[in-house]
Amino acid sequence: MSDLPRKAVTRTAKLAALPIGFAGRATWGIGKRIGGKSAELVGRELQQRTAEQLFKVLGELKGGAMKFGQAMSVFESALPEEVAGPYRAALTKLQEAAPPLPARTVHAVLDERMGSQWRELFLEFEDKPSAAASIGQVHRAVWHDGREVAVKVQYPGAGEALLSDLNQLGRFARLLGPLIPGMDIKPLIAELRDRVSEELDYALEAQAQQVHAEEFDDDPDVVVPHVVHQCEQVLVTEWIDGTPLAEIINTGSQEQRDRAGQLLARFLFSGPARTGLLHADPHPGNFRLMPDGKDGWRLGVLDFGTVDRLPGGLPETIGNSLRLTLDGEAIAVYELLREEGFVKESIALEPDAVLDYLLPIIEPAQVDEFTFTRSWMRNQAARIGDPRSPAHQLGKQLNLPPSYLLIHRVTLSTIGVLCQLGATVRLRDELEAWVPGFVTEEKGEDAQEPAAEA
Repeated sequence: MSDLPRKAVTRTAKLAALPIGFAGRATWGIGKRIGGKSAELVGRELQQRTAEQLFKVLGELKGGAMKFGQAMSVFESALPEEVAGPYRAALTKLQEAAPPLPARTVHAVLDERMGSQWRELFLEFEDKPSAAASIGQVHRAVWHDGREVAVKVQYPGAGEALLSDLNQLGRFARLLGPLIPGMDIKPLIAELRDRVSEELDYALEAQAQQVHAEEFDDDPDVVVPHVVHQCEQVLVTEWIDGTPLAEIINTGSQEQRDRAGQLLARFLFSGPARTGLLHADPHPGNFRLMPDGKDGWRLGVLDFGTVDRLPGGLPETIGNSLRLTLDGEAIAVYELLREEGFVKESIALEPDAVLDYLLPIIEPAQVDEFTFTRSWMRNQAARIGDPRSPAHQLGKQLNLPPSYLLIHRVTLSTIGVLCQLGATVRLRDELEAWVPGFVTEEKGEDAQEPAAEA
């Protein structure tokens, strides 16, 4: 297998072929219909062929193309069921695997970064990777002190590939838009591009992971592997076993799904409060359900290459606006959103209309427990994405301040995963325990205690 494609002309040609391929398949579909096949059957075949080509190219290129594919994969729940079917299998492949680099390339990176005697640091080293992702792949090994470890090796030329892919994808974002109704693809690509330098810096990743590992040491719910060694383009961490969330989504029991969903929500909201960092890459490939812990399962968390730095935890505005919306305080919500820049000074909206827009979105926080489903996600996407709907028109007038961009994407992505799991989650408990401003002082500290036992 060849190394990661690095030449801009090669990568651009592969990506540029995608919209041409879409057009070609449409022409093929017309021909099939003229030949007598039903529109429904042809439509399904077109969707399947489109999915196969799209994600085959994204997976082969790795880099920014695959990073985009992974970011998109968590929104699969928003697709109409008749469209989601052909895409689901292809999307899942991106969450757990990609074509690996050959051993000779991996060895060359280790020679350069860890020294020619790098093998002396390991008792064992598996040349076949256990996982391959957007900018690097992971090899299982045994460190010289006997610990099982994961060795993450960055692809040569990954930085160039990331930027080249994301710039190219940005050029035909409009064509990709229909994949996820109600979602603007351009800001997603722009935000991924802005994070390139951070994700390539394994020193930053090691620092973020070690902060989490120390904070969650002996935690009954969450496991974060400790960092063992780090140098440029190589990161060695403790190995953890467990069932990937992608497998839980496909074949897990309802008990496993519910537990994974609860722990995922708990980690999302507790992380910033406990570490001042928000794990910002919540696709299923980065999580493992581990058979231990006080309630039978813990959540293993991997890949801290992308984090949002929130020294004071999640902004109190989030908790305040959620609480006020749930209390039906339309004017107070509107004033808070305007003060924080969600409603621009030049725009005037009806407070009651804003409340009506927000309430369905925060439905999971209105009840003691909520079952996240693909149908609920599709309804939300359709409500906001249909150009004829009042919600769509109002949503276009709202503004997302830059400081909330990553929080917004992480929250949406996590909800997408919860819907893929079909998990029943006590989300309100986690909000009360970890989100500043959600519980008023009048309610006291007692309101936060149940979340620890949920």
